[in-house]
Amino acid sequence: MKLLYITNGINGAGGLERVLSIKASYLAEHYNYDVTILSLNENHLNPFYEFSDKINMVSIPVTGNMVKYIFSYKQGIKAIVDKIKPDVISVCDDGLKGFFIPKIVKTKAYIVYERHVSKLIEEKSNHGYVSSLTVKAKWWLMSCLAKEFSKFIVLTEGNREEWKSLNNLEVMPNPLSFYPNQSSPLDSNKVICIGKISYQKGQDLLLKAWDLLFEKHPDWKLELYGYANDDFLNVSDLSKKNIHYFPPEKNIMEKYLESSIYVMSSRYEGFGMVLTEAMACGVPCVSFNCNYGPADIIHEEVDGFLVEKENIEELASRISKLIDNDNLRQKMGANAKINVARFAPEKIVEQWDELFTKLK
Repeated sequence: MKLLYITNGINGAGGLERVLSIKASYLAEHYNYDVTILSLNENHLNPFYEFSDKINMVSIPVTGNMVKYIFSYKQGIKAIVDKIKPDVISVCDDGLKGFFIPKIVKTKAYIVYERHVSKLIEEKSNHGYVSSLTVKAKWWLMSCLAKEFSKFIVLTEGNREEWKSLNNLEVMPNPLSFYPNQSSPLDSNKVICIGKISYQKGQDLLLKAWDLLFEKHPDWKLELYGYANDDFLNVSDLSKKNIHYFPPEKNIMEKYLESSIYVMSSRYEGFGMVLTEAMACGVPCVSFNCNYGPADIIHEEVDGFLVEKENIEELASRISKLIDNDNLRQKMGANAKINVARFAPEKIVEQWDELFTKLK
């Protein structure tokens, strides 16, 4: 089967790129799919994650003002589709332009849309009246255009509620990034949090919770991994409270295996791959029960804790409980390792193969 993925690029360190590297590579290696990934402006060069050598990489240039950009985007995609003649096109672009692809290309291929984020991506600390109207208009347009796809895929049952008007909707969770034979010994005084330093990921809330923890547990440290936006959070002066910042790490599995607790302080999510990654390394998680994802992944008080969203005191309390109780930490870590196996690539990618095969 010829499968064409359309995305902005694969050289970033985000969840979309991570998922695409796993899924596309698995389909090419284990299901003998003829996979092509189309990126914009050479953004397939130097990918952050590893992709199978069997995958074909192509790129189209898109530059200039809005009119020129749209024209080059449209003509570039049409040219690639006409050349490759795919059986299925899967659009991995969370922006508005990706929704227009069924109207851009004339093809016999089935066109699938993969939604990797929640509508809450537009949520900010404050919204003006005009901005709110603009966002509502955008979502209305997306909902109309989404009906043109053969299938519209979301990550969780919660995400399904955001697109209730669609009858082409299916839920497909993200596959695990890795599942090492070893697990963290959970004996280091280290809490870890991974993700872009941003309003969405809520590290500002985590730091407030850490303020409550620091006096009681001064020998524990918090490590943050991700691109930093100093306009949102100044990471240069955090070490006084045993908080350490690092840029994105390619070998992030090693960092999980060196940690004892994972914390996700997000205000909203599309899925929360960091939770599944930590659990695969046998690390118990404490997460805000935000929309959407954590409740689909964590079993409360079995392999981690779900905390009322943005409840800083409860977040600190649950982290402290795991710090204070070695046996509980070990038990939850062992359960996490077992329970998260349901997201193994061989199980999730099999579902994608079934979906693509049924379309044909």
